[in-house]
Amino acid sequence: MRVLNDLYDYDGLKIYQYDDKFKFSLDSILLAEFVELKPNTRTIVDFCTGNAPVPLILSTKSEARIYGFELQKNIYNLAVMSVKENKLESRIKIINANLKDSLEYILPESVDAVTCNPPYFKYDKNKSLINEDREKAIARHEISMNLDDLITSAKYILKNKAPLYIVHRCDRLEEILDCLNKYNFKVKKLQFIYASYNKEAIMVLIKATKNGKVGSLKVMPPLDVLQHKSYKGIFD
Repeated sequence: MRVLNDLYDYDGLKIYQYDDKFKFSLDSILLAEFVELKPNTRTIVDFCTGNAPVPLILSTKSEARIYGFELQKNIYNLAVMSVKENKLESRIKIINANLKDSLEYILPESVDAVTCNPPYFKYDKNKSLINEDREKAIARHEISMNLDDLITSAKYILKNKAPLYIVHRCDRLEEILDCLNKYNFKVKKLQFIYASYNKEAIMVLIKATKNGKVGSLKVMPPLDVLQHKSYKGIFD
């Protein structure tokens, strides 16, 4: 069933979801909060936008034009409804397309920042155990895109020295760093997220710049999400 919910504690923002799937997650909230926006940030692209939590949150932080790419039609429809519900059609545009086709909609080297909360799990059709629900499987596994697709697509549309922001699982961090380096992205900031400091990190936030210089990497203090009642402005 489709429901309309508050977008966490972002005053006045609403988001459409299905009550049994495609609910926005903490990952998306932290990703949106992790983004560093400058006064001259004019264009932002969010890959794998889902029902558009990241574009909606970023709209409270910037006057930039925001594009969200969502491949799956049903989820795309939720995102479009959410944008309309919040009367943000003039600032947020949702595109029903694979991120690999972004150059069909976005001019090359024209974007100030790219964000992505991608599918976390690698896919091997002969080995991977995936959800029988095709939509859930595509959202969770690299069936329609992979890390190379994400990073090359970001490289094509980002301006020189512009940032790519990713949230992902820590067990794939080495692979992500290798892939970023392969396409000449330099990591500038890492933030590890915990549900308890006595356990392993549950996710990592990454900022990398296109054609950036080596050096000046910042590893931020660890963040225990259970110690916070609100994530709004958590990295300010």
